[in-house]
Amino acid sequence: MLGYRKIAVTGGLSSGKSSVCRFFKDLGAYVVSADLIVHQLLSPETAPGQKVIRLLGEEILVDRQIDRLKVAQKVFNNPELLKSLEKILHPAVLDEIERNYQTAYREQKTSLFMAEVPLLFEIGAEKRYDCAIAILADPKVSQQRFMDATGLDAIAYDKRMAQQLSPYEKAYKADYVIINNGNLADVQEMVKILFDQLTQ
Repeated sequence: MLGYRKIAVTGGLSSGKSSVCRFFKDLGAYVVSADLIVHQLLSPETAPGQKVIRLLGEEILVDRQIDRLKVAQKVFNNPELLKSLEKILHPAVLDEIERNYQTAYREQKTSLFMAEVPLLFEIGAEKRYDCAIAILADPKVSQQRFMDATGLDAIAYDKRMAQQLSPYEKAYKADYVIINNGNLADVQEMVKILFDQLTQ
């Protein structure tokens, strides 16, 4: 049951993790997203948000809100600054995921708890989960998805990818792999098969 099924979903940039998580949610999984939690934390009203403003300066504020693009522009060319930012955000994100898990565990309304954690292996968080699912896409497919979604170029994609393990390393470290090159019907079928295995 739920107490034994705490699952992480990871993968490279724009590999299609969110689409896979939506399919799992449609089947009844309790799903949380590390990226969504970061978005919530990057607010001047939160303690982590205040720390980020102190770290990066008030120039990251637009209309009194933290602008994620300005944050990215500051840290992706500065490895030390990126490490400092991660030290603020990663523990806060993992704590919030754990709070969500405890809520789901108490309610017992679902058979699976799933957390979408892009940097799962990079931050050593895999030990918190019963198993990990890696979403793997062809690099050219992921790059095009990223450019379409953000309006940024291939160089911006490569810079972000250089900050994490390769998608193939993530797939090697994971317990399960789902291929997502764009055929959503195939992906949905793979998710259904895996969901049935995990809930047996």
